[in-house]
Amino acid sequence: MKKYKVNIWVNEERYRRLKEEGLYHLAKDVLAGMKVIELFCTEEEKEKILKLFPTAKLDTSTTKSIELLPPEVKNRLFELILKRKSLDVVGEFLEEEEKKK
Repeated sequence: MKKYKVNIWVNEERYRRLKEEGLYHLAKDVLAGMKVIELFCTEEEKEKILKLFPTAKLDTSTTKSIELLPPEVKNRLFELILKRKSLDVVGEFLEEEEKKK
């Protein structure tokens, strides 16, 4: 099954919070000290994300990830990671979004 990435960039504040929760290992070094958390979603979840957030795009040429999500979306995904202590949060996030509609 094909998976699609959602990158959540980790600044100093986010990294501090990850360390406090014992989750710093979820942040991956990518370049020049910059860190990222990579979430993965299914084809169905990707389609829902792109429909719910019209600014979002699937970058098939470079990052192979879903880009241009609003900052509040990435903030909520990050908060869910901390709350659940897991990277498996996309489904829960989408359920919450669909309840708002």
